[in-house]
Amino acid sequence: MCIRLLAVSSTGAALGAALAATLAAGPALAHDQDEVGARITPANAAPGGRVEVAVTGCAGSTGAAGSGAFAEDAELTGQGGRTLTGTTRVREGVTGTYEITVTCDGHPHQGVGTVQVTTSRPTPTAPVRAGGGGAAPLTPTAAVADEAGPGTRHAVVGLVLAGVAAVAVALRSVRRRHPE
Repeated sequence: MCIRLLAVSSTGAALGAALAATLAAGPALAHDQDEVGARITPANAAPGGRVEVAVTGCAGSTGAAGSGAFAEDAELTGQGGRTLTGTTRVREGVTGTYEITVTCDGHPHQGVGTVQVTTSRPTPTAPVRAGGGGAAPLTPTAAVADEAGPGTRHAVVGLVLAGVAAVAVALRSVRRRHPE
């Protein structure tokens, strides 16, 4: 009786272990065979910037994509069996690589894509010239004096115009004094 009980117990334990292994492998196999994938545009997002999320592999026409990098989930829409798209904003103050979780067809699909958040600060490749605020190079005062002032032709034209103006003013004042 003791041997029979031991045989039943060991058979039950073996069946229980096999059932536990099958149940544990079931979700892992389903996740490995998952066809859902997410892609982010632009590939390197900046904090506070907007990104477009494109998801493939969902049979339905709606879904959501979330990430620790997103300020809120991206609401996905599209035609069933094709690419679902949506936009969202990247949270301020985050940098690094974050996984994307897509919810569609009634269940979540974790780690189906990543979003890379980088700061977009330009880094100089050479020393920056300091001082002057972008002022033009200084030239000696002698060179400036040589270039200053009108030429002879400009002086003659100016004198002729001044003479014509003086004659016009004189004629006008004479007409006012002597009515016709």
